[in-house]
Amino acid sequence: MGYGAMQLAGPGVFGPPKDHAAALEVLRAAVASGINHIDTSDYYGPHVTNQLIREALHPYPDDLVIVTKLGAVRGKDASWIPAITAADLTSGVHDNLRN
Repeated sequence: MGYGAMQLAGPGVFGPPKDHAAALEVLRAAVASGINHIDTSDYYGPHVTNQLIREALHPYPDDLVIVTKLGAVRGKDASWIPAITAADLTSGVHDNLRN
């Protein structure tokens, strides 16, 4: 069973959540209830959901699978900008690992 972390970010999937502590509790409750697959992306926030997942759940349970997506970045105005080059995708991988 999985949990999609997109809605943990602020309104419009941009910026921090309105209630940081509640976002952490949602993640902890999901894992405690048996969720072992979390879907995220570094462009949610940007970086916000990945950082929340790390804060709430690290060290990660052995059976937890965290999956991510690449292919876009967020502009400072919350726009979605497609990643179109191999360098863009490589940068996205490194951003996800960092965050």
